[in-house]
Amino acid sequence: DVTEHQVLARGAVSDPFPLGIHAERTKTSVALQYLYLGISHIIPKGLDHILFVLGLFLLSLTFKSLLLQITAFTVAHTLTLALTSMGIFRLPSDFVEPLIALSIAYVAIENIVTSELKPWRPVLVFLFGLLHGMGFAGVLGELGIPENHFLLALFSFNAGVEVGQLLVVTAAALAIGWFRNAAWFRSRITVPLSVAIGIMGLYWFWDRL
Repeated sequence: DVTEHQVLARGAVSDPFPLGIHAERTKTSVALQYLYLGISHIIPKGLDHILFVLGLFLLSLTFKSLLLQITAFTVAHTLTLALTSMGIFRLPSDFVEPLIALSIAYVAIENIVTSELKPWRPVLVFLFGLLHGMGFAGVLGELGIPENHFLLALFSFNAGVEVGQLLVVTAAALAIGWFRNAAWFRSRITVPLSVAIGIMGLYWFWDRL
């Protein structure tokens, strides 16, 4: 028996299923599809991950500090996305999802109470990234991964997530980055947005519990 595997976006129509003839999908089509799925999981579907990345952006007064946090987050979620997807390590989603929400609230609250990047922040961002990676893996598991292109699909999905994060940071930089050195930036931008992000994080934490 031959199993045909297709992943469809909302409202999409599947390709015809050939009867008796197995049409192997090309590596390019798999890579492009999972790249798109990774991007769409951040934009527009991943509001929680968008708010987390924005929280990192708001306390990053320099490109170096932002790069340090984004790198820590990326390395961490790439690690757990791979390990969880391969079945090497797994935690229940009922445990992971509330903690992801709590990580968003924590980042926002720290933005409110301090105006500078503390030494422990990149370490915590790395730990939070491990949780987010397991969340990404849960989504990827629901979508399904073609067995004959497992690593390619995994890599492409993760690359899509990175592209989505980069788009979020770029949009934030274009929207408010010009005013980062203004005396009023913290009081009018960082604190109010962090309050809103923190409220959403706490709401999601309670809701997911």
